[in-house]
Amino acid sequence: MAGGGGNSLPSPSCGDDKKRRVCYYYDPGISTVDYGEGHVMVPHRVTMAHNLVAAYGMLGDMRRLRTAPATAAELADFHDEGYLALLQDLTPDGCGGDDGVGDMARARGIYAVEGKGGGRGVDNPVFDRLWDYCLRYSGGSLAAARTLGSGTADIAINWSGGMHHACRGGARGFCYVNDIVLAIRELLAHFRRVLYVDIDVHHGDGVQAAFEASNRVMTVSFHQHGGGFFPGSGAVADVGKKGPGRYCALNVPVSVGIGDEEYHRLFEPIMARVMEVFQPEAVVLQCGADSLAGDRLGELNLTTRGHAQCVSFIRSFNLPLLLLGGGGYTINHVASCWCNETAVAIGKEIPNDIPKHGFDVFYKNQEYKLHYKLETKHLHRNRNTANSIDGIRMAAMENLSKLKLEAAASVQFEERRHRSINVGDLYYDPREQEEEEESPTARLHRKLYFEPTGDQESPYTKHRCNVQPGESSSRKQRKLK
Repeated sequence: MAGGGGNSLPSPSCGDDKKRRVCYYYDPGISTVDYGEGHVMVPHRVTMAHNLVAAYGMLGDMRRLRTAPATAAELADFHDEGYLALLQDLTPDGCGGDDGVGDMARARGIYAVEGKGGGRGVDNPVFDRLWDYCLRYSGGSLAAARTLGSGTADIAINWSGGMHHACRGGARGFCYVNDIVLAIRELLAHFRRVLYVDIDVHHGDGVQAAFEASNRVMTVSFHQHGGGFFPGSGAVADVGKKGPGRYCALNVPVSVGIGDEEYHRLFEPIMARVMEVFQPEAVVLQCGADSLAGDRLGELNLTTRGHAQCVSFIRSFNLPLLLLGGGGYTINHVASCWCNETAVAIGKEIPNDIPKHGFDVFYKNQEYKLHYKLETKHLHRNRNTANSIDGIRMAAMENLSKLKLEAAASVQFEERRHRSINVGDLYYDPREQEEEEESPTARLHRKLYFEPTGDQESPYTKHRCNVQPGESSSRKQRKLK
């Protein structure tokens, strides 16, 4: 069905309309991380999503997790210690010498960049505060997993996590440390079986490789495949290595241009059957937003509503759920997506009109709407057909029929050093008045419009009837026309 992509599903419901205890992790230190000029990975998208969540008034609907960077010892629960030692020592200035550091970095998939715009041609560059960045996003996923293990939350969110390509001894696909693997290993200390679901446009290869020998973790990845698309793995016939974990890897590859309706003709029946057969006790959902229409790298045609429908569907099974970020390279689309999925997690309806706040300029080209729409000419031609969708679904169901629940049901809990959880260390005390670290953009906006200096009245005070708190100057002009 050429040209059929991008059809929108109705607004996702919350499944069973039941409220959930949701906790939320945000580390403002990630907002200043810079992969380099020209690089498509922009961690500032997480700050944009956070500010949008705040603008919609959702922070009060969730318990906030303390900012808690991971430790090197926690990262070593999965990663090679030699690789971690290298990550700790890497700096942009330290890769060009004759001490062999640059060679060691390249052997691990990390490259120094030189000159203006050098980040464009390198997936995993060396940049300032690289090690700190890895500790911060990984710490968020570990903290979120521990809240689920403690039983104090039903859903935990860390939009800065979801780095699914990193492997034990190296970096890949913009990912340096695989926080997903670390979080799943933490969950395995508390739950007998953990299901990992990946709706990023790219195959979740790093997570599959980490657990393909285990029958306690099932990985399910829905991703674009074929035509040399990165990482090239994840064919429907890829069911993992021989051994107890065989068929605990399920791959659902799709072609360029798939839209909401066709995607959910695959997602919902397959995931319903996965739940029935594998019977997980907890779920990790990687919500990579590069599967959205209009992404700078992905070539699918999902809408924000169609993407969120996946979250809603998994939520409806009422299992402990960890929501993570991942890919996504059109940053205003990413922020819209993750803000909307925060609302789905909470069980809250939010309006389509983006509230006035200091980041309005980022949403101008989507007309200040949360659920942006693209013209047909900007969508990718749909290479999927009714027959190809049916064939993929039947192949996935056939693979699931070979997964024997008995093999996964008799496992014993792993003895882990992180079994004990101090809940008091996880959350901010509600009585604390936490001072949110304000972004430079929001601070400048606040000072310009709402903070007169000394006895001098702000030149904008008289316009307060026209400029609401957090409203940008561009929106003011639009309103006054």
